[in-house]
Amino acid sequence: MYDFHIHSDFSMDCKYLMEEMVKASIDKNMKSVCFTDHIDYEVGKDKIDIDFRTQDYFRKVKKVKYKHLKDIDVFAGVEIGMQPYLANRYNKLINNNPFDFVIMSIHAIDGTDIYFDNFTYGKSPIDAIIEYYKYMYQCLLSFENFDIIGHIDYIDRYFENSSMVPDFSEYSFIVEDILKLIIEKGKGIELNTAGKRYGLDYYHPKIDILQLYKNLGGEIITIGSDAHSPEHIGYDYKLAEKLLKEIGFKYIYIFKERKKYPIHIS
Repeated sequence: MYDFHIHSDFSMDCKYLMEEMVKASIDKNMKSVCFTDHIDYEVGKDKIDIDFRTQDYFRKVKKVKYKHLKDIDVFAGVEIGMQPYLANRYNKLINNNPFDFVIMSIHAIDGTDIYFDNFTYGKSPIDAIIEYYKYMYQCLLSFENFDIIGHIDYIDRYFENSSMVPDFSEYSFIVEDILKLIIEKGKGIELNTAGKRYGLDYYHPKIDILQLYKNLGGEIITIGSDAHSPEHIGYDYKLAEKLLKEIGFKYIYIFKERKKYPIHIS
């Protein structure tokens, strides 16, 4: 099992040490995990940088990596909160640090944080969701220094209730354009199992998007729990793997030193 989206206390929304997360991963028989702690530049109206000291980060990853080398492979990644005007800052960050893996996520739109600023409130659901995906498309056009797009339908979590999420047929046209661009760029997506922990009845992305990605020729996909606590590491991993196999995926991917490696789905 390969969980390529977990957090530690280097993320502002996680209180658990890397050591605690790695020990829990070993207890759950994970073969490898990748820390993908948050770096989100210019968050909210006050444009606050949410980040960490990369020197400390890699030192801690190295420590747990070699301490537990016989039991698990530990990798150092990052989850960036992308906005098009931040491309130069993120390129500098990534080019100057030896990350194994980079997740590009959309957490804010034109400075409005989807969660903290209640982006969807007061908007019609279809308008909010189309605005979100149009912004994702702009991010893809402006930035290439990443490996996979994180939790593509992340916005679904943050409607006032899940029944407000529009039917996929209403906006599939723009998601299709996004997936085509991801494939064209040689990038991938993740199956993020956290959706079911946030009140949805599906993973991120929903099965419609997974099927569309596969039908368009998409192959690169990772599995991540988005765990912010030890008990969620590897959450629903086997069920997620089973779903991918049923859709027709033969491999999941892991990343090391920004190079992708296929792992056959058992």
